[in-house]
Amino acid sequence: MTPQPLLEYDVAYPERLSRLLIFVKWLLIIPHLFVLSFIAIALYVTTFIAWFAILITGRYPRGMWNFAMMFLRWQARIGAYVSMQRDEYPPFGDGDYPIRFEMAYPERMSRLLIFVKWLLIIPHGIVLYILGLALNIVLFIAWFAILFTGRYPRSMFDFVTGFSRWSHRVAAYLLLLTDAYPPFSFDQPATLPPALAPQPTF
Repeated sequence: MTPQPLLEYDVAYPERLSRLLIFVKWLLIIPHLFVLSFIAIALYVTTFIAWFAILITGRYPRGMWNFAMMFLRWQARIGAYVSMQRDEYPPFGDGDYPIRFEMAYPERMSRLLIFVKWLLIIPHGIVLYILGLALNIVLFIAWFAILFTGRYPRSMFDFVTGFSRWSHRVAAYLLLLTDAYPPFSFDQPATLPPALAPQPTF
């Protein structure tokens, strides 16, 4: 049986960050949240249809799968921006951004797992909730670090990236995009391709 794909996620580390943008990123992202709230409705509908498609055919319709991946990728870019990891304003929809968010399309999927994925993911939810408390502390400290130094402490940056990677893998599993059970791990950051090399900021 072909191994199920696992989501690859990483963020290019910036050498410098704007001291001013950290005050307004939450405000600048509001238009994205407004648009995504409507797209999320469509995602619920397509996921509902995909559930039955997998049950009957063992396949996730490719167009719907691409749509769901686009939605999650969009969310990930917003998350990196709001978490102060990047200063580049996220594109609306798909577009160039210094983040890796990739996963191969699964040709076959389990008809049985669609009944229990929500249950199997509960342990992840508990662990991520606890780690989320630590995440808030890290983001608080990182905000002041960027304000005074213009740099994101690398260890904190890697923690935020690892937490996001874990969360996004859980989301992909819960949305039926893969049968690969998410590992209980932040993983080591993968080597970024040249296209994701750090970009200069003002």
